[in-house]
Amino acid sequence: MKTTAMALALSALFLSAGLSADAQSTVLKVQAGQPKAEIQSTMWGIFFEDINFAADGGIYAELIKNRSFEFSDPLMGWKQYESDRFSRNKQSGSILIINRVQENATNPHVARVSVNTDKAFVISNEGFRGIGIKKDAQYDFSIWASQQEGSESKLLFEVNAQGKVIGQASVTISGKAWKKYTASFKATDTAAKAQATLHFTGKGVTDIDMVSLFPQDTWKQRPGGFRSDLVQLLADMKPGFIRFPGGCIVEGFHLSTRYQWKKTIGAPEERESMINRWNTEFKHRLAPDYYQSFGVGFYEYFQLAEDIGASPLPILSCGMACQFNSAEVAPLDALDPYVQDALDLIEFANGPIDSPWGKIRATMGHPAPFNLKFIGVGNEQWGEQYIERYKIFTAAIKSKYPDIKVVSSAGPFPEGELFAYASNELKTLHADIVDEHYYNNPQWFFKNAGRYDNYDRSGPKIFAGEFAAQSVGTTSPENKNNWLCALSEAAFMTGLERNADMVTMASYAPLFAHAEGWQWTPDLIWFDNLNAYGTPNYYVQKLFSTNKGTNVLPVLLNNQPVEGQQELYASAAWDKNTKEIIVKVVNAGTTATKTEFVLEGSGKYAATAKKITLVNADPNAVNSFESPKLIAPQESTTPVAGKKVSVSLAPQSFTILKIQVK
Repeated sequence: MKTTAMALALSALFLSAGLSADAQSTVLKVQAGQPKAEIQSTMWGIFFEDINFAADGGIYAELIKNRSFEFSDPLMGWKQYESDRFSRNKQSGSILIINRVQENATNPHVARVSVNTDKAFVISNEGFRGIGIKKDAQYDFSIWASQQEGSESKLLFEVNAQGKVIGQASVTISGKAWKKYTASFKATDTAAKAQATLHFTGKGVTDIDMVSLFPQDTWKQRPGGFRSDLVQLLADMKPGFIRFPGGCIVEGFHLSTRYQWKKTIGAPEERESMINRWNTEFKHRLAPDYYQSFGVGFYEYFQLAEDIGASPLPILSCGMACQFNSAEVAPLDALDPYVQDALDLIEFANGPIDSPWGKIRATMGHPAPFNLKFIGVGNEQWGEQYIERYKIFTAAIKSKYPDIKVVSSAGPFPEGELFAYASNELKTLHADIVDEHYYNNPQWFFKNAGRYDNYDRSGPKIFAGEFAAQSVGTTSPENKNNWLCALSEAAFMTGLERNADMVTMASYAPLFAHAEGWQWTPDLIWFDNLNAYGTPNYYVQKLFSTNKGTNVLPVLLNNQPVEGQQELYASAAWDKNTKEIIVKVVNAGTTATKTEFVLEGSGKYAATAKKITLVNADPNAVNSFESPKLIAPQESTTPVAGKKVSVSLAPQSFTILKIQVK
């Protein structure tokens, strides 16, 4: 949409609501002496789902794809001969996949490498759309191996880019007992699309498994941990919660492929990997190499939440597979294992170290509890079958853990018959928190800024669990994280903040996307094998989260909440800890608006206010790897004249004013 067309569309939107689109001077009154509802610490959070290669190939720093040969095609990602640099004598050796399911059901496949001559037998791994390597960085290589025949095997591991070796390490494998062999190296160059090669020499037969390569520079330098730059982007948001592991990933296409948290804990080599449900979900973005190694499991999710100061919000299967796919359900009389998973998870997170699941948590390295306060039952389910299962789960959870807040589902849409049914039923059942989702065009977000103004205050609290403005249409591969979408979300979020007595949690979705491996757009953070950047939507989320405040302050235009009059949207908060008034205002119009903020109250204020602005003249503007901060916060100061702050709000801008109270 061109700028002129966007202006006409917005003008039509507001004029259709009986609002003026050409006001030039506006007075907003901030009732600074009347703090209202408490803003929860969980108000602004993040939602992680393993979509768009967000886990394997993304936040999980493992660089080897199909490291344990457990894909449906066990050699996917691997090749025997990669270039003319390596011997093409096919008599030098061979590789077979051995199925040992009777011996090890969770990790049944190993690769058997036979070397027949004195020449090296070479296999290579392509990584996740290539292997990202940084010059002078340290890397840890490891492999599990068992020598089946021969005295010993020499293994040279190399990282190659454009025909040049940029890192190498070697180990000697001996003995039939399975052992983990490790070596480290320092990279001599940077490459976004390197490949790894394993050179086996020494006649004999060697079984290998869990071929792994990690940078040493992981988040908090944990071996086998998270990619540090991606986690830093999350930590910088100071989120109040993190919802995990999804999303539709929880449900599975079938119940057999649902997310089962108990299979994701323990030693990484003992975790049962599985196909990712987004592998073939979208015909326009097939990803046959998208699997879940569960190197990022529930222990790591809890640890991540603790690291970034967020409250954990795990979501569990309620015995219903995705209703958009198979719609398979577990019968009510077969629901006990699902319910027990929820009870055991709470014990895993919070139980003492002498409890069965608390002991496992302690054994993994975390004796202290994770302080779990919330648990989600189902993701995006709907209908009578969901309500039946929700009742069973909630009764069991509340009976044993009455203080745990249960998050329920209002379905996939923010209105309509399914939504109305779920909302009414959950209100009758006195649900704790209801999860509502919104994927719609920017105009919907502008129009719905007042969505919660008239919600029944006696009903459940609201979790705005998934929202993102769609520039083209929901599920369209052409969606962009453009400035108009981000601006509309900021307008919508002022309404969430204004209604903080009802809305206690909110998060954008999805969180991450690999530039070459995505299935869904738009997304909050984009990354490739070496770099990452936040979208304009990211900076909107970050500005709300890092400028949250503790209590709502009314901000009025003509004695009404500011939710579209003269194309303005606003909310305000008092921060009792920093003694600041925080005003957030969106000018959605295409002309600058001279605005006077009047602080109504008995306080005295600092001579200047801090001003933070997100703005771009082009509604289609986006951040990119080439211009990662084209749209990013700009800070300045503006005078405070007694109890008035006068500013010119740039067209299509989001502005925050922080006014210190003396």
